[in-house]
Amino acid sequence: MNTETAEIRAIAQVVADVERTQRAKDVEGFLSLFHPDALCTTAHGKVLIGRDAMAEFTRAVLPAASWDGEVTYEAVHTQFLRPDVAAVKVRQVYHSAEGDTEGAPLYVMTKQEDGAWLLNACQNTEVRGG
Repeated sequence: MNTETAEIRAIAQVVADVERTQRAKDVEGFLSLFHPDALCTTAHGKVLIGRDAMAEFTRAVLPAASWDGEVTYEAVHTQFLRPDVAAVKVRQVYHSAEGDTEGAPLYVMTKQEDGAWLLNACQNTEVRGG
């Protein structure tokens, strides 16, 4: 397996961990996926700068989140900006009895000195029909 393939798999695992922690409403597990200085914008435009802001928002929202189906995340495209920086396009789908709704997150991830990939910048966008 070449290095790029291994890195793409490691990045896809982080995306899978986002899905797993969201489904489990695992606040601390979710927060551990982010760089301390992460910058994120939610699908509804809320800007969160740094892990403290992420933690405050996530602790207030994730445990009370409700969806009547399941949510899935899939890394659909990974583009390396440098060997230690990747832009990752994600397909996010909330499956429910009323029909699926979709998000289109873009994650900028960085490889840490220990080899772990963390989310550094995230922009989620709601996908609307039409």
